[in-house]
Amino acid sequence: MIDLHYWPTPNGHKITMFLEEAGLDYAIQPVNIGAGDQFAPDFLKIAPNNRMPAIVDHDPAGGGEPVAIFESGAILMYLAEKTGRFLPTDTRERYQVIQWLMWQMGGLGPMLGQNHHFNRYAPDKIPYAIDRYVNETNRLYGVLDRRLEGRDFIADTYSIADMACYPWIVPYEAQGQDLNDFPNIKRWFEAIRDRPATVAAYAKGEDVRPSSQSEMTDEQKKVLFGQTSKSGR
Repeated sequence: MIDLHYWPTPNGHKITMFLEEAGLDYAIQPVNIGAGDQFAPDFLKIAPNNRMPAIVDHDPAGGGEPVAIFESGAILMYLAEKTGRFLPTDTRERYQVIQWLMWQMGGLGPMLGQNHHFNRYAPDKIPYAIDRYVNETNRLYGVLDRRLEGRDFIADTYSIADMACYPWIVPYEAQGQDLNDFPNIKRWFEAIRDRPATVAAYAKGEDVRPSSQSEMTDEQKKVLFGQTSKSGR
């Protein structure tokens, strides 16, 4: 059994997508990031960066004590190695996947996250910041679109690279993007969206999300965006 410490964000969806694809037994432990659950001492023991997702695998390969992993990219690699799925063993194919996973972790996620922040959550609309991150989002979409030309998936087969990137493309309209401008992404996006495991993963997210909440409150924004070095103490 795997405990998944989770909230329905792009990084959280990556992990439920994998777990549903692989058919692994898991239990969601909600981490309400707007309420500050990520600062709970027990959570910080497994995720010292006070970010979800994180997992605790109670049945690791080789037995022994449970294994705790934080950082979504590391979790995807761990699960891929545990199951022998979605990460090739051939060196060339394996590093095709890993380099695009790192591209998402180092570029697509952080830049699109800043797009979300300045477009949706910042109390002051700063034109320079909005333009900066909308334009960078557009550039990264172009990189991905060119990669997907003539390909069904980012690598040779469906992999953790696709699972890492897809959730960040889901809010494309809020990011100021039109998928019609990126036909290869659109084709890829629609194929992944319709996978049964993707449908199941996103349904799990809706089960966790408070049904009464549509917009982030000012107090939740303070919790999420007002963190300092003392926030996790």
